[in-house]
Amino acid sequence: MKTIEVVAALIVHEGRIFATRRGYGDWKGYWEFPGGKIEPGETPEEALRREIREELATEIRVERHVTTIEWDYPTFHLSMRCFLSSVESGSLTLLEHEAAAWLDRASLNSVKWLPADATILNEIENLL
Repeated sequence: MKTIEVVAALIVHEGRIFATRRGYGDWKGYWEFPGGKIEPGETPEEALRREIREELATEIRVERHVTTIEWDYPTFHLSMRCFLSSVESGSLTLLEHEAAAWLDRASLNSVKWLPADATILNEIENLL
């Protein structure tokens, strides 16, 4: 099975975390933490900053690695490195997603998460 290596930003601000809803593909309508694929020659941190710039027109500070999720989807294996991050500049403008929300502990489970992203919700509660 093919492995896809991605990064995800856990952007936390004032007790809430930023999440986005996919607007395309097989998982359209599911929620995820923003990020994307690591390109050849990039560090995970560089990839994450690039992806957030491309998807959200925002510069972030990548603070620390929180966890790596390994998840088998039907057609590929996902290896997702998750980083605690914060906004340096920009306004989190949606360029690829159909919706976004700032979720607190009480609302974390109010959206339909992608399976891999759902596995880290307990860890995220500790960040809020």
